[in-house]
Amino acid sequence: MFINDDLQQRWWTLEAKLVERFGKKPDLDAILFLIGLQETGLVQEKITKEQKQDLMHVAVCTVLSPSGYYELEGHDDEGWPHFKQVKELPVINLFEQESFLKDHILMYFDEQGF
Repeated sequence: MFINDDLQQRWWTLEAKLVERFGKKPDLDAILFLIGLQETGLVQEKITKEQKQDLMHVAVCTVLSPSGYYELEGHDDEGWPHFKQVKELPVINLFEQESFLKDHILMYFDEQGF
């Protein structure tokens, strides 16, 4: 089965906007990284592998929060947001997980007015 046509079209539209903005097509991980940067306000020349993973985690928690999966608990001394999981994520296959995440990412960008 193919990804929902509407979801796919909306995803391609987002990718096109990001290509226009950054000059190259980002993959899903790069988009999560960008959301993490946006949410933390992290600005530094060198970002460690661990920081990249943390930024992507912040992004996942952020995009899934409006659906009630995560809740922001607060920020630490360095300004990083911390979340707690408040409901179980659906048990779905890898393809469905990607669609689920893409749909939430699209909602995030809509809410941001992008």
